[in-house]
Amino acid sequence: MTAACPACVSVAPSSEQMNAAAAQFSLPTIHCAACIGKIERELAGVIGVQSVRVNLSLKRLSVTGPVTSERILASLDALGFEAYPLDGAALNRARDDVGRALLTRMAVAGFAMMNVMLLSVAVWSGAADATRDLFHLISAVIAIPVVAYSAQPFFQNAWAALRVKRLNMDVPISLAIILAAGMSLYETLQSGDHAYFDAALSLTFFLLIGRYMDHRTRSAARSAARELTALEVHTAERLVGTVAQTVSVSELRVGDTVIVPTGARVPADGTLLSDTALMDRSFLTGESAAINLGAGDSVQAGEINIAEPLHLRATAVGEDTSLRRMAALVETAENARNSYTALADRAAQIYAPAVHLLALVAFAGWVTATGDIRHALNIAIAVLIITCPCALGLAVPAVSTAAISRLFSAGFLVKHATALERLAEVTHIVFDKTGTLTLPAIALPDAMTEAEKSVAKSLAQASHHPLSRALVNAVDTTAPAQVEDIREVAGQGIEGLYQGETVRLGRGPWLDADFSGLGLRIGDLPALQIESPETVREGVREALGALDLPCEVVTGDAPAPAGRLAKQLNIKVTPDSRPEDKLHRLEELAAAGERVLMIGDGLNDTAALAAAHAAIAPATALEASRSAADIVVLKESFADLPLVLSVARATRSLSQQNFAIAAVYNFIAVPIALAGYATPLAAALAMSISSITVLLNSQRMRLIK
Repeated sequence: MTAACPACVSVAPSSEQMNAAAAQFSLPTIHCAACIGKIERELAGVIGVQSVRVNLSLKRLSVTGPVTSERILASLDALGFEAYPLDGAALNRARDDVGRALLTRMAVAGFAMMNVMLLSVAVWSGAADATRDLFHLISAVIAIPVVAYSAQPFFQNAWAALRVKRLNMDVPISLAIILAAGMSLYETLQSGDHAYFDAALSLTFFLLIGRYMDHRTRSAARSAARELTALEVHTAERLVGTVAQTVSVSELRVGDTVIVPTGARVPADGTLLSDTALMDRSFLTGESAAINLGAGDSVQAGEINIAEPLHLRATAVGEDTSLRRMAALVETAENARNSYTALADRAAQIYAPAVHLLALVAFAGWVTATGDIRHALNIAIAVLIITCPCALGLAVPAVSTAAISRLFSAGFLVKHATALERLAEVTHIVFDKTGTLTLPAIALPDAMTEAEKSVAKSLAQASHHPLSRALVNAVDTTAPAQVEDIREVAGQGIEGLYQGETVRLGRGPWLDADFSGLGLRIGDLPALQIESPETVREGVREALGALDLPCEVVTGDAPAPAGRLAKQLNIKVTPDSRPEDKLHRLEELAAAGERVLMIGDGLNDTAALAAAHAAIAPATALEASRSAADIVVLKESFADLPLVLSVARATRSLSQQNFAIAAVYNFIAVPIALAGYATPLAAALAMSISSITVLLNSQRMRLIK
């Protein structure tokens, strides 16, 4: 059962800020297009709102206009949606300038390539002397500036490698482009018969296709550690004597007395001073039920106060809080994952030196044999172009792009560039329980009337308790009743006045009922029991039956519900696990040689998700957890989870096939180039054919089931 989302409560921006940029809110409970339409329609009518946009995949609301955060939050609460302001400055929402630049350079290179090829047709058709030289000069005017502009990504990466005295794949690419363009310009100025500007441009164009496809697979990756900073509280209510002061969290000191309002997150670790408190600490433990605390109990930063306002004495602030320590764990884990070397990069370590050596041998051999430096240089350029790693550069991105498209159509969003390669290597799967394998559910009694549903909804939408959230969703089509004087009784439930009678939604004993679960009581009528079973997510049984790898569950939930799940699914379940325990279990498995796939949804899973060899999170997961994951499941069902592993394995297989195609091509074409039978233009055409073959082979991904 998913508990309330531990999003942050931040300072409301000023009117000037809201006019300049959109205010951002986390909407953890939205789940469909109907939610989007409902929110956007209602908020559009709020005075001061200029525009409203809901992003379902990010579960985020953007609002522009001179309207306060409090008004937006009140409107969303009236609609029955949880909402928490986000610190927009802490989130990286920058436009994809790199992708846009690559796309622009690719378009320029493609347009120039087509025009220069048209001019080349005239030369191939027999243009000679002054006419030929004129066409070559026009081609030079088009090609030289375009190469200088469009090939910059390769030049910059090559220079960065050469500055530290190493080679990468961009060094032979840059050398081939520069030599092809430079030699063509020399031939043009010397009235030579041949110029190869079209070769330089086609080389640049095809390589930019591969670079852009590779970038697209990387662009969705976000840092979960940065997301955690966006979830931090930025202000706190510090009690000085009898006066409450709103201060920055950075100003809190150990020993300060802090007031935490209802629905707010705790800004610092501390000791509870109030007599009682009801806390949602699911982001730390995964425990679905709210926790009752008494005076003297420990409270941790990030927990949500879901009952009456409480007082605490700070015992840890700033970098020492639980949330900061979790962010540090996540950042360490992310850095370890980012050290993974992609298949194409491993190939480049061998390929780049070999290409340079081969071209150098060709140049030296032909100079020695003929003494004609010009001819030897043309052959060396042809060798560089024909061995240019265009097919190699497309081998992985082309397959990855096809795989990402295949998975997206099945309801999976791939977010990390090397995710599929790592998924193909997975040997063990670890699941979280609450919110991942199980979901909150409310079973409404058949005898429940529409009037009772409307009263229940009115009471439930005033609470942040996870059962209240589930009840609101269960009666989504029912209009809330006009219940007044609503208040939450810590650890018991919610009560109010409806048509002069007291109405209560809460625990059975509080309602004077003979059941212990959730119930509704209107006036003096007998309490109506509302079943709240924890249900297994759709498709989980099918997925576990189809997966061919050992699986286990590590959860922060209590032993009783964990044991019930173990019996239901016939799977090993480890209960009472904190974030550090989950991370330790993954480290144990890694030490035993296992490559672990972690599947989870809560902040308590974030460190484990980031540390795992590969990670998957459902769309209902918190922002930081989705950021730590490699793949996000966009639909409710887990039935197609085995498809992810099948596609990942097919990605590895097809990538290796593409490398084999590139190798066979080089095996045939390189001797021809070394023998002097391939001009730079013929080499460029051969390179293009190999690239197209790789692209066509990659489309076989669509056949994977």
